[in-house]
Amino acid sequence: MPKIGQEPLRRAALVAATVEEIGAAGTLDVTVGQIAKRAGMSSALAHHYFGGKAQIFLAAMRHILNEYAMEVRTALKAAPPDQRLEAIVQANFAESCFRPVAIAAWLNFYVLAQSDKEAARLLRIYQSRLRSNLVHALHGRCAAPHEVAESLSAMIDGVYLRAALVGQGVEGAADRVLCAARAMMETPA
Repeated sequence: MPKIGQEPLRRAALVAATVEEIGAAGTLDVTVGQIAKRAGMSSALAHHYFGGKAQIFLAAMRHILNEYAMEVRTALKAAPPDQRLEAIVQANFAESCFRPVAIAAWLNFYVLAQSDKEAARLLRIYQSRLRSNLVHALHGRCAAPHEVAESLSAMIDGVYLRAALVGQGVEGAADRVLCAARAMMETPA
């Protein structure tokens, strides 16, 4: 007999275990059995809830994307209207984004998005929301908010990847992006 109310708890445990297992391995080359064992349940139960490794990983990425979105929303709520751009950039370089397990998940997510339609869709959603937030923050601050937002979103991803890959962490990353943003905003369109 199934335990009532356990499904959300077990799903959350499997998602957390997936992030931890990928973080420990540094790759998607982990098995559902390893994930299930870390979550303290059988691989059959993991398959029952998610169907397979790809679905578990996508659920883990949705979780990480939700954590990222919470960072951005929290930063935007605390920021005065004229500091929205700075809040968005700072949120993209929050300490939570640089946890080793989050870095491993993000790097593997970019690779998976090259071959998996659902991962590619999630990546497009993330990129679209980032650009949209940046465009909104740039309105009234520069002549070409869409173009500047496009460049800044690429720069944020690039600086994040470089910092993550060489182990620089967050120190000064947001300041470098904001410095470039100020230069782009001053350049006539």
